[in-house]
Amino acid sequence: MDRGADRGTDRGTERGAPPAGHVAAGRVPLAVVVVDREGLVSHWSRGARRLFGAPKEEAIGRPALDLLPVSGALPEHDALTPFDGYAVDDGLGPDLESSLDGRLSYPAAGRARLSVPERDRVDVLWWAYPLVGPGTERLLVLAADADGLRPDQPDAGADFERIAPAFALHTDFPGADELARRLPEILPSMSVGEGARIVAQVLELGYPVLEFSQNDRVPVTPDWGVPRRAERKARRERAARAVAQGLPLPADSADEAEDLEYAAVRERLEFLTEVSGRIGSSLDLARTITEVSKAVVPRFTDVAGTYLREQVVAGEGFPDGVPDTTTMWHRVALEHTDEPGRWDDVVPVGEAMPFPAHTPFFQCMTSGQPVLVPRISEQMGHAIAAQFEKRDIRPLITGRSMLVVPLKARDVVLGFMILLRHPERVEFNDMDRVTGAELAARAGLVLDNARMYTYQESVAETLQDSMLPHIPPRMAGCDIATRYLPGTLLGRIGGDWFDSVKLPGARTALVVGDVMGHGLNSAAMMGQLRTAVQTMAALDLPPAQLLRNLDDLAQRLGDGYLATCLYAVYDPVAGELHLANAGHIPPVLVRAGNGRSELLDLPTGAPIGVGGVPFESVRVRVEPGDRLVMCTDGLVEMRGEDIGVGLATLCESAAHPAASMDDACDTIIRALNTRGGRKDDVALLMARLNGIAPDRVAEWRLALDPAEVRRARAAVREQLHDWGLARQAANAELLVGELVTNAVRHSHGRPVVLRLVYGETLLCEVDDDDHDLPSLLSAGPDDERGRGLRVVSALAREWGTSRRGAGKTVWFELTLPHR
Repeated sequence: MDRGADRGTDRGTERGAPPAGHVAAGRVPLAVVVVDREGLVSHWSRGARRLFGAPKEEAIGRPALDLLPVSGALPEHDALTPFDGYAVDDGLGPDLESSLDGRLSYPAAGRARLSVPERDRVDVLWWAYPLVGPGTERLLVLAADADGLRPDQPDAGADFERIAPAFALHTDFPGADELARRLPEILPSMSVGEGARIVAQVLELGYPVLEFSQNDRVPVTPDWGVPRRAERKARRERAARAVAQGLPLPADSADEAEDLEYAAVRERLEFLTEVSGRIGSSLDLARTITEVSKAVVPRFTDVAGTYLREQVVAGEGFPDGVPDTTTMWHRVALEHTDEPGRWDDVVPVGEAMPFPAHTPFFQCMTSGQPVLVPRISEQMGHAIAAQFEKRDIRPLITGRSMLVVPLKARDVVLGFMILLRHPERVEFNDMDRVTGAELAARAGLVLDNARMYTYQESVAETLQDSMLPHIPPRMAGCDIATRYLPGTLLGRIGGDWFDSVKLPGARTALVVGDVMGHGLNSAAMMGQLRTAVQTMAALDLPPAQLLRNLDDLAQRLGDGYLATCLYAVYDPVAGELHLANAGHIPPVLVRAGNGRSELLDLPTGAPIGVGGVPFESVRVRVEPGDRLVMCTDGLVEMRGEDIGVGLATLCESAAHPAASMDDACDTIIRALNTRGGRKDDVALLMARLNGIAPDRVAEWRLALDPAEVRRARAAVREQLHDWGLARQAANAELLVGELVTNAVRHSHGRPVVLRLVYGETLLCEVDDDDHDLPSLLSAGPDDERGRGLRVVSALAREWGTSRRGAGKTVWFELTLPHR
C-alpha cells in the first residue's frame, strides 16, 4: 500500500508542490471546491486554481455551474464540446451537475476531459460528496488531474486499483476543521482512526492529496476502464451496421462486451468480498445488524431497512414455522443517505409490525427469494403506505427502485432487508438481484451466529442468576452487599458463588466459594455445593464440621470436582466471627476504629474434594462497624502477576472510605478490575458487622411448668414496653405463649430458654432439648392440638425451626415500625 507521505513537503505550487498532472511519491494535488446551499462557490483551493485556471478571487461567490465542467452535449463525431472556456465530454457529468444544483443526495464520482485556458486538454477525475448539518456548506467537490494516473503509464504505479481522496485541515475555509472531523462520514468505509491518520498526513504535506490503496474504496469510484460514451456509441453503431449487413461483429465490439461483463462481475465480487470482511467482527447481535446496514449504504443502495423476526430480537430459540400475516417483524436498523431525521418519525427503529400478503415483503419472507421492484409505482406506494397508520410513507418510497432480500440461515427466514435507490440512481437489475441474494446469504449466516451466541449468553446468564442467591441487604446485626462479575471466557458462567444463611441466636452464616473450572459442569457443581451448604448451615453445624461434610459430598459427586470455600459465622451479640477455610484466599477485615485493613490469618486447609484432610476453625473478635470482605480468586489473580500484588490491592481498596456498602464494593471492583487481563468470574461479599447492643437482647430460663407460660407472656409484655414497642406486645405475647407451651410440653428435662432480640425486626427464639422439629398440622373442629403453629404462621413476618446440638430452636419475627 503506497501512502506517499513525504515529510516536509512544501505547500502549494508557490512552495514546490508538484505540478498538475504529475504523480510524485504516490500523491497528486487535489482541487477542493465547496459549494454552499445557494449553489455558489464558498471555497476555491489553490489546487482548483491550478486545475481549472480561475483565480480564487474570481471564483468565490460565483455559481458553481459556471465554473465546473459538468454539462454539454456530445456531437456525433466529436468527443468534446466548448462550454464556458472549457471543452468537456459528457462522461458522468450530469451526476455532478445534479449535485451542484441540489438534485443529487448521494456521493457520486466521474471522469471528464476538459480544455483549460492556456493548457491542453486535461483528463480529470472528480468526486462529489453532499454535506449535511447546520452549516452553510452543501457539497464538497474534489477533482484531480488523471493524466498521470492512467494504468497504462509507466509512472502511474501499476499496483494500485482504487484511490481514496483526503483533504487537509489547512484548507482556508471556515468549515475545514468540521469537515476533517467528519471524514469517516464522508468516506463511510474509513474508520475514525484511519481518518485521523490521513488528516495527520495531509497536515504534514500542507495541501490535499489522493491516497493510493489496493484496499480502501470510496462510496462511488470513477469509471476507469469503461470507454467514453461517444466511443461506446460509435462501437454500437458499427455493430448494428454489421448485423444489418449480415457481417460478423467487429472485434472491438465483442471485446468491449466481454470487458464490460468481466468488469461488472469483478466489481460485484469485490463488493461482496469487502462486505464480508466488514460484517461479523463481533458476536453481538445489535452490532452485527449495524454492520450489515452500513456495509451496503451508499455503495450498493441509498436506503437499507433491516427487519428481524420477534424470536430473533428477543434472543429466543430458532423461530418455528413459515412466516405468515400474523408474524411480527421488528425494524432493527435503518441506514440512509437522506437528510438527517427524514425517516425517523415515519419509520422509527424499534417498531414491530406484520406485513399483508399482497406486499413484496410478504412474498420475500414466505418464498425465501429476493423480490425486485424496478420502480415503486403510485399504486404500490399507496398499498405499502396503507400499513402505516397516520403516517404517509409514499413521498419516501414512490419512484424508487426496490430490492427485498431475505436473511436466511438453515433454510429459515430470520428477517429481510428492504433496499431502496433514489429515483435519480440507476434501477436495480437482475445482476443486482443476484448480488443482493448473495449478500443476504452471507449476512444471514453472520446474523444467525450472532443470534445463537446471544441466545446462549441469555441461557447462561439466566442459569447463573438462578444459581446466585438474592441476599437481603440487612441481616441480624449486619449489612451485606454483593457483586458478581461473569468471566470473559466463552460461556460467561462459572463456579463462583456467595451466600448468607440466617442462623439461630440472631447469627448469620457468610459463605464464598469457587468451583475450579468454567462452564456448565462447574456451574452445576456450584449449585449442588451451595444447596448443601445452606442445608448444613440450617443444622447449625460448626464451620470446620460443615466443611468436613462438604468435602465428603464432593468426593461422592466424583473425583474431578474440586472447590474452595470460606465459611464464616457472625454472632452480633457476642461480637465474634467463627471461620473455617478450605483452600480459599483469606478474607479482609477492615477495622472501624482506625480504618486499617488486614488479611485474617486462617488455617488454609485443602480444597473441597481432596478428601482425608482435617479442617480447623478460628474465632476472631470484632467491633461494631468493622467490615468483612470475602471474594474469589478471580478478583485478585492476574496472569503473570504474583497473587500477593492483588491481595495487597484488595486490602488497600477495602480500607478506602465509602459512603455506602455499594460504593465500597464498587471501589474494590474498580481498583482490581481495571488492570486488564481478567478472564475468571468474580464473587464478592462484604458485610458491615454492626453488632447488637446488650440492652437490645433479653433472655429468660423457664422451668418445665405450664405456669411458666404466663410468666413468659408477662416478661415479654414488660420488655417490649421498655423498648418502646408496646404496639407489638399483644401479638408477641400470643405467639410466645404458643411456642413456650409447646416447648414445656415436649422438653425432656432441661429448662426452656426464651430470647428476644431487638434489631431490624423483633426476633423471638424458644430453645428446648427435644430434637423433633414441629410442623404445621391440619386441625379439625374437635381437635385440641395443631392450631398453635398456624397462629404463628398467620401473624409472624417469618418463622422457622432448626436443630441445635442440644435440641432445637423455634423462632419467629415481627415487623417493626419504621424508625
